[in-house]
Amino acid sequence: MANNIYITATGPRSGKTVITIGVMELLLRKMNRVGFFRPIVQESDDVDKDITLISTYFDLKFPINLMYGITAEEATELASHGRQGEVIETIINKYNQLKERCDFIVCEGTDSISAASSFEFDINAEISKNLSSSVLLVASGHRKTVDETVQSVEIALASLRRRKGRCIGIIITRVEPLVGKEIIKRLSDSLNNLTDSQTGDPLLIYAIAEEPSLSRPTIIEIAKELDGTVLWGKNHLNRHVHGFNVAAMQLRNILPRIEHGDLIITSGDRADVIVACIASALSSSRKNIAGLLLTGGLVPSPSVAELINGFADTLPIVSVQDNTFPAATKVNNLHAGISPFDKRKITRILATFEKHVNTKKLAQKVITTRTTIRTPKMFELELIQRARANRQHIVLPEGEEERILRASEILLRREVVDITLLGNQDTIYKKIKEFGLRMDSVNIINPPKSEFFDEYIQTYYALREHKGITPEYAHDMMKEVNEYATMMIFAGHADGMVSGSIHSTAATIRPALQILSTKPDCSIVSSVMFMCLEDRVLVYGDCAINPEPNAEELAEIAITSAQTAAVFDIEPVVAMLSYSTGSSGKGKDVDKVRQAAEIARQKAYKLLLNLKIEGPIQYDAAVDASVAKTKLPNSQVAGAATIFIFPDLNTGNNTYKAVQRSSGAVAVGPVLQGLRYPVNDLSRGCTVTDIVNTVAITAIQAQSQKGIRYDD
Repeated sequence: MANNIYITATGPRSGKTVITIGVMELLLRKMNRVGFFRPIVQESDDVDKDITLISTYFDLKFPINLMYGITAEEATELASHGRQGEVIETIINKYNQLKERCDFIVCEGTDSISAASSFEFDINAEISKNLSSSVLLVASGHRKTVDETVQSVEIALASLRRRKGRCIGIIITRVEPLVGKEIIKRLSDSLNNLTDSQTGDPLLIYAIAEEPSLSRPTIIEIAKELDGTVLWGKNHLNRHVHGFNVAAMQLRNILPRIEHGDLIITSGDRADVIVACIASALSSSRKNIAGLLLTGGLVPSPSVAELINGFADTLPIVSVQDNTFPAATKVNNLHAGISPFDKRKITRILATFEKHVNTKKLAQKVITTRTTIRTPKMFELELIQRARANRQHIVLPEGEEERILRASEILLRREVVDITLLGNQDTIYKKIKEFGLRMDSVNIINPPKSEFFDEYIQTYYALREHKGITPEYAHDMMKEVNEYATMMIFAGHADGMVSGSIHSTAATIRPALQILSTKPDCSIVSSVMFMCLEDRVLVYGDCAINPEPNAEELAEIAITSAQTAAVFDIEPVVAMLSYSTGSSGKGKDVDKVRQAAEIARQKAYKLLLNLKIEGPIQYDAAVDASVAKTKLPNSQVAGAATIFIFPDLNTGNNTYKAVQRSSGAVAVGPVLQGLRYPVNDLSRGCTVTDIVNTVAITAIQAQSQKGIRYDD
């Protein structure tokens, strides 16, 4: 079952809110905990008209501050300083907080308030992708030709496709019935543009006819827009205004022109018009008017006011400071909203929605469509969220390195993990002060001065005595930060270790192999890279450790990589790569991969792992569904692989770097696997973000090895 839908529009005044109300009603008939979320809101006082409307009318119990991501003012400020990534990060974080309380979330896109609607839609497309939402597209046909409406939809769909987004349906609003049918026909004929990007099924397309009553403002809306004062008739402020009539003529010429539901606009000193309007409201022979708007800041004289007091609850009368013409202009330009207390209008909205939309089919599509989108930003934030859920203690041996210190500040301030830094305390504190970091509570250990130093020497000597080492050698080794950090893990004083920003891979892994050793079911240590593409995360192994694995080792790398992927919520679909697919090729290298694939299947069966494994297979057949249909049409892996096992280090290392540099993918790793306890190696060219991600990964591995689930 899907868990969200993103409703967004191609332009302003599209009727997006009407569609949102209809979809909320559909979902609340089928599930209890339905949330509502707006990524960006205009107001800066935590109040948004659509959030107020939806939360009040549907009696949602969620805190208002969880129902939006960021204000437009905050987003603009961040973007102006080149921090656009923080905008998306803030939205995702707020969304995830609401997600924990809901079974399903209806997301409503930003309000198009500028002429650059296509640019604003691009923003919504990017946000929907980062929330892994399928999209319900709304386009207004009001005062547009068929060509203009169709073109706006096609531009929006193209924007979604560029970002790998998934549209499930299109709703055209505010059109004449015959025009709506023509638009549906035109769109339905555009088969190349109007299929579900994942299933190939035709998109749902509906047209909702213009309903004049939905665009009628209420007296209270007009009073607020014109900063008016309600003089009489406070119990009738929710009356709908069907039109307005400026009463500047003599009374005998005004009365024939009054229509049902009119708002009469007149100067506040026109006692004749005021009295006539009250009489008209009381008369059974006259059409009912909506109310009276008095202009110029003028109010009825005391004698007229006394007369009105006798009929005070008959008619809403509002006084405004604007003169008659400016007031009439503002009323004419007013965009009617929807009040959560306007039951008549909302009932009409639901009736109109259900009349033109196949609600059963739409509900089924909304609930069952689940996107597989996982952006780099989503993946990174998931790492932080999961690590924070059950904090682990990670030791960082390179405590005097600037990047390590800056990453540690981020991790500690965000309460992701507990950290111990190794190194000279005076040096580390001096650098913390020099860099302006806030890390008052950080734990720092200088190994030779540690209370456990002698104990670690004895333990290390006992572990390595059979290799011929001396106590003096053990003493020297415990002075080395990587060896000391590894011994902390062995002794249960830390849960994991991250090193390598200034040390070689060998210097990081060697102590781990000597002290911690491999898991009982693993004979080698291997690695994977998480390759964060624009819309998904793939796993590449092994790209850092084993130069020429044999068939048995290759099979082990495949199984271990699948287990690692599962820990990080990536469904394991394993492609064992070669330059040949299936049985088409022969030779030593192909035969090794074929043999490794068979061994991996047997291992998976013995371990009770329900794994999809294919090999040998070429990369294009593994990743591209169209190629897969030709080369391996009956394979469950071809075209759907998530884990790519390379036949040797040369191929793996070069491939991940080629993909990273040519596609803009974010490469996270290498992540080591096979060790009894989690130890991970950094590249010496790593960034602060790389360190933060690697520490979070290490913490999640520690949680997994302790049997801690993410939802515990």
